[in-house]
Amino acid sequence: MTGLRYVYAVCRPYGTPLQAQLTGVAGDPPRLLPHHGLVAVVSHVPEADFAEEPLRAHLEDLDWLTAVARAHQGVIDALTTVTTPLPLRLGTVFRDDSGVRTMMEAREESFLRTLDRLEGRVEWGVKVYVEPDRTPDAPAAPAPKPVSGRDYLRQRRERTKSQDDLWQRAETFATRLHETLSGAAEDCRLHAPQNPTLSGASGRNVLNAAYLVPRVDSEEFVEKVERTKDGAPGIRVELTGPWAAYSFAGEDIAEEEGP
Repeated sequence: MTGLRYVYAVCRPYGTPLQAQLTGVAGDPPRLLPHHGLVAVVSHVPEADFAEEPLRAHLEDLDWLTAVARAHQGVIDALTTVTTPLPLRLGTVFRDDSGVRTMMEAREESFLRTLDRLEGRVEWGVKVYVEPDRTPDAPAAPAPKPVSGRDYLRQRRERTKSQDDLWQRAETFATRLHETLSGAAEDCRLHAPQNPTLSGASGRNVLNAAYLVPRVDSEEFVEKVERTKDGAPGIRVELTGPWAAYSFAGEDIAEEEGP
């Protein structure tokens, strides 16, 4: 099959085959491309969609991007069950196998160091949201209708103070939670708060963090997060994972040598 080479991840050689029915981006099954002590996991993608210009245009198409991201993540998830992958950025494309091998040759030492550091480890994501208009039990009752301008201003000041107090409590809660979880992880990353318009999540995101945790310690880490979810009215904690260690890959391969 002709086409460009889409690269999902780099890993060490491993003996367990991927699922037979696994398909990657554009429907092509992933395959292994070895080079020295590394293996790149690649598949073929059409130049009409993944060459530089069409790819740039497609990145503005949310439906197309979502489908590619889902297929990309499916391959990474499958790899994570059989080895420790070093995931590359979505849309990493090269002209041919030779281009992929050249990339691995140039980054071989860095890849091997990072793979050593990530071996046996997974990434957990923790987000904290403020939900000022809700309580855990029920929606707040509507405020009584103000009877005067002075009453209106008083109600407005009370609402503002209540929201400010909640946001302050949430910031303090998130800071303490991050300190606790950082102590239980080997490494951590603080990401920018999520944009609710893009994420679709309700509330205001005050913590968006990733934690690198040995797989064998994951149960204890999850229990620490679960214990924080009660007793914080108006504050929501979300846990995701375990994932391949995207936030700790340390690679910025988004620019292709390519098409």
